[in-house]
Amino acid sequence: MLEHQSMVFSIALRILGDRFLAEETAQDVFLELHAKLDELDSDDHVLNWLRRATVHRSIDRIRQRERRPEVVTDPGELPELAVEAAPGDPLLSRQIRQLVASLPETPRAVIVMRYQEDMTPEEIAAALSMPVATVKSHLRRTLQLLREKMARVLH
Repeated sequence: MLEHQSMVFSIALRILGDRFLAEETAQDVFLELHAKLDELDSDDHVLNWLRRATVHRSIDRIRQRERRPEVVTDPGELPELAVEAAPGDPLLSRQIRQLVASLPETPRAVIVMRYQEDMTPEEIAAALSMPVATVKSHLRRTLQLLREKMARVLH
């Protein structure tokens, strides 16, 4: 758990945009992991299972939240990623985080898994149970959308 808690929380936080829900989701994922530990063969299997479970639980929380709206933290107020961020313009980083947080749940999950977790399209497809072509399509369309939105922000 200690080895993967930052990753699980960070994925949930980026998908959910709410620190409290991300913490709850991470707890749920680790409780479920404890129950399934005997079924997982290797460290890689555990890592892949954690990523997949975190994304699915996060999307479930979003759907629950849509049925029962709650007050959500402003994406601009989210804390930094648990992983080290590359140095650069902090204002630009904040704007990118806000744009990613505004995406629908599946494209947001794909972007987070690809660029935060550095997963390949094949790994994302396996984690989300979707064809690789669909993952690539989500990446292409979402990156284009983010470029367009960013161009409007910068001009």
